[in-house]
Amino acid sequence: MADQPGPKPGHFLPGGAGDSGTDGKAAERGAAPLAAPTPRLSKAAEDEAAPQLRGSRVDGPGQSRLGSTSAQDSAAAAAAYRAVYHPDPIPFDPNKKRSKLLVAGIVAGVLLVVGGIVYAGVTVLSKSDGLLANPLTTPSVRDEDGAPKPTRKPTADADVLGKNPIYTAGKLAAVKCKEPAFRPTTLDNVWSYYEAMIVCLDNAWKPVVTKAGFEFRSPKLVIFNEGQETACGIQEKVASYCADEHGGSVTMPWQDLTTDYAKNKAATRIHMAQSIAFVYGVHVQSLAGIFESSQNLRDQAKDKAAELEQDRRQALQANCFAAAFVGATRASFPIKGELERQWTYLMTHSGDENNKKEPRDHGSIKSHALWMGQGFAKTDPGTCNTFGAPAAKVG
Repeated sequence: MADQPGPKPGHFLPGGAGDSGTDGKAAERGAAPLAAPTPRLSKAAEDEAAPQLRGSRVDGPGQSRLGSTSAQDSAAAAAAYRAVYHPDPIPFDPNKKRSKLLVAGIVAGVLLVVGGIVYAGVTVLSKSDGLLANPLTTPSVRDEDGAPKPTRKPTADADVLGKNPIYTAGKLAAVKCKEPAFRPTTLDNVWSYYEAMIVCLDNAWKPVVTKAGFEFRSPKLVIFNEGQETACGIQEKVASYCADEHGGSVTMPWQDLTTDYAKNKAATRIHMAQSIAFVYGVHVQSLAGIFESSQNLRDQAKDKAAELEQDRRQALQANCFAAAFVGATRASFPIKGELERQWTYLMTHSGDENNKKEPRDHGSIKSHALWMGQGFAKTDPGTCNTFGAPAAKVG
């Protein structure tokens, strides 16, 4: 049994340098540059003059814009004009029957046109990119004074965090997910390990996310060298997540893993599993709207202490989500023997106290043990509602 302390868990800096949107490249399989912002439309060109009608018309008997004529010619011209533009009405004959074939043809023609419109509408809706089904503007009605009145109200950030449907979607199923056999001795092995782990995480979280009513997307994987600039900013040995144009990216370090693995293999294996599960937990927060709402409340915090508390609530929840995944896969992974001892050590010894130079933005050892213990034992996201907990439990 190894008695050496396990490596620190994955690290995430919400609202810090890790959230920047600068372009970046990952080692060998880098993230694509961020898309440029959409330019504003330029001022429209000057309106063109309305098109002019050309030709001649008869203004009245005996006159034309082409010149005068004789009285006889004028009378004939006026008669011709009335015959074309003001003909006598055709009297209605009640004894004359309309052709049934003609009426049927008109009805069929109308139905064909309407049917074509309906078919075309269905085709357009089925081939649309979602803008028709999900309009960009909120439907509105009119007040008595004629002013537009929204028919829907936005969900408050506090409700997104404390009453999220992800909490009532049920437990993570006991998915069969074996530990990837790739050992962290090379960059390619680290990449293959995390790639396989994301497949496991997708299989575990997708049913819960979709049942909660959210669209599921698998995150992009980025492996980086220390000090390298990625889409999540300059990387410094810590795993991080950024909500970018890829639909979310998990960025993972790899260089220290080779030396850590040589010193303590079981601890490094558990550290890798927890790190990717933690960053993926932030991805789940992003899918459920928790990530954005947490950042919104952080941005309006009254002071630095309130900001750090919001950071701890988010980080502790992500670690609870990670523990729920590990608990759901404990039988097949498997988490037993020395791996289980290292996992227990990690849950009960991770915390801000381990690095007093860093801000208290992830939670204390006591808080980590509480939330990760609940997630691991229950495998239920509902036990990870750190945003509804008192401040004493997210210290």
